[in-house]
Amino acid sequence: MQERSSVSELANHLRSELDRYSPGGKLPSSRALVERFRVSPVTVTRALAQLTAEGLVVTRPGAGAFRATPRATTAATGDTSWQEVALSADGAADVVPRTVDASAVLATLAVPPPGVIEFNGGYLHPSLQPERAMAAALSRAGRRPGAWSRPPIEGLPELREWFARGIGGSVTAADVLVGAGGQTALTTALRALAPPGAPVLVESPTYPGMLAIARAAGLRPVPVPVDTDGVRPALLADAFHATGARVFVCQPLFQNPTGAVLAPARRPEVLRIARDAGAFVIEDDFVRRLVHEDAGPLPRPLAADDPDGVVVHVGSLTKATSPSFRVSALTAHGPVLQRLRAIQVVDTFFVPRPLQEAALELVGSPAWPRHLRAISAELKTRRDTMTAALRLELPDFSLPHIPSGGYHLWLRLPAGTEEQSLTTAALRAGVSVTPGRPYFSAEPPAAHIRLSFAAVAGTGEIVEGVRRLRAAYGTG
Repeated sequence: MQERSSVSELANHLRSELDRYSPGGKLPSSRALVERFRVSPVTVTRALAQLTAEGLVVTRPGAGAFRATPRATTAATGDTSWQEVALSADGAADVVPRTVDASAVLATLAVPPPGVIEFNGGYLHPSLQPERAMAAALSRAGRRPGAWSRPPIEGLPELREWFARGIGGSVTAADVLVGAGGQTALTTALRALAPPGAPVLVESPTYPGMLAIARAAGLRPVPVPVDTDGVRPALLADAFHATGARVFVCQPLFQNPTGAVLAPARRPEVLRIARDAGAFVIEDDFVRRLVHEDAGPLPRPLAADDPDGVVVHVGSLTKATSPSFRVSALTAHGPVLQRLRAIQVVDTFFVPRPLQEAALELVGSPAWPRHLRAISAELKTRRDTMTAALRLELPDFSLPHIPSGGYHLWLRLPAGTEEQSLTTAALRAGVSVTPGRPYFSAEPPAAHIRLSFAAVAGTGEIVEGVRRLRAAYGTG
């Protein structure tokens, strides 16, 4: 972290001094910069590389770094208004308009302004990420024989085997396709299983990114309510019967946003209902590796108890590592696997081999189980800290379920509270929260917010963030 900060600071210094040099003028040598700014040669190299990427500096091997010649700029005078007509006409014949609303996804990816506590993040804070282990794994992977050659289309056999073992049951490496992150895998699965205009059953509430995928593909999300035991089987059966849907997307473990775990008695019911409807279940097993240390034994994935190929399972390493460690797996039995494979190949070819090799190095290292134990303990501490702070500061907010896994809490707001007004007031108070509306594919039954405790620096920020939220609620 310190090295990253030093690189940025040095790049800012050099950027501010560029006007001292004429275009083509030579900058001080790397040795001179090391002595002047008291930084390492690596920091100097990275700062110059940053300015080179910005087009401000040109480096010449053996000669040094030089100020780049400014590019000639011309004012953009084009008229792009014609695109509104073209894009609208393109979807005129679609049964369901394929509009792309990425706002809910972008909200979880956006970096908050300085000083704002991030309760809307969807990934581990850098202090929780296994940065050293990932860096070591990537370094070792790059030195493996053939590491930079083309990988098998389906993924490295050893990595496919590792994902298969994690699911269990009768799943083997032959059932697994390595993909580029959970979002990409969900996109592939939905495109493979449902034609444009078709209904797709979704949990209500559910992950907004999945709703965005469905709508962008021209699908029609149909909500099926969940409670603290997961999706309600009777309503699921009714939805299949009423819509003729052939796909149901669910998160049976630590569902986003409710945190619910599908109850043992409901698991076989969900599979039976889908099988009777001739439908697939897309199981988004997104946070299995973010279990809290008080959770006890976890239920197996639905795919482990599915010999008939009803379930298409999506698993990923990203949530437990880093947003940039985008390695996932699609698992399926039967002919559907070939359709998934074909769509994935057309869309992405394959996951870069160095990243797959790095994933193998990471999960096979002693650092991996240590990392999982560490985040298991830390996430429980953060969850307990946020829960206690909410009960103290905001007792009117309803917290119907405290999950034993995942990275967030789902809160029902007091009657009459306008969630968008609250989220706006919260941001003014210095804390970013996620409104509940984007998690519903139809009208929501009440106002909600989702609070993440994984993206902040520690428990101190959690306590302060809840205090700021209380102040925002008082002024909303």
